[in-house]
Amino acid sequence: MRLLLFAACVALYCAGADAWFGRVGSAVRSGWDSAREAVGSAVDRTREAVQGAGDMYRAYSDMRESNWRNSDKYFHARGNYDAANRGPGGRWAAEVISDAREGYQGALSGHGEEDTRADQEANRWGRNGGDPNRYRPRGLPNRYR
Repeated sequence: MRLLLFAACVALYCAGADAWFGRVGSAVRSGWDSAREAVGSAVDRTREAVQGAGDMYRAYSDMRESNWRNSDKYFHARGNYDAANRGPGGRWAAEVISDAREGYQGALSGHGEEDTRADQEANRWGRNGGDPNRYRPRGLPNRYR
């Protein structure tokens, strides 16, 4: 009888341990998968942000190179549009860069508040998926699309 009771206790103990460690193993696997997804997401966002910053720089460079009258808003919208289309990281980069530029422009460069407001409108338009050509001036060479 003692042997039977001992065998039953061992069986219950092992079953409980297996259930416990089985759940722990599952939690560890699940935690590892979650961590891998989080790292992958952070890498994706960082890549998008870097590419988005490149889009913003390309729009700025094109604006300077074109030296086209009244093209400023178009290049603001285009840079934000291109960057935001990269994904959430690109959208974030576009917003940070635009806000920093307009903060500098409004505070230190001597451009008026109205110009800053209009630039921010073009920034938001492009970032929210609006067609940048809304701001494209007539005659701007097709090279700057």
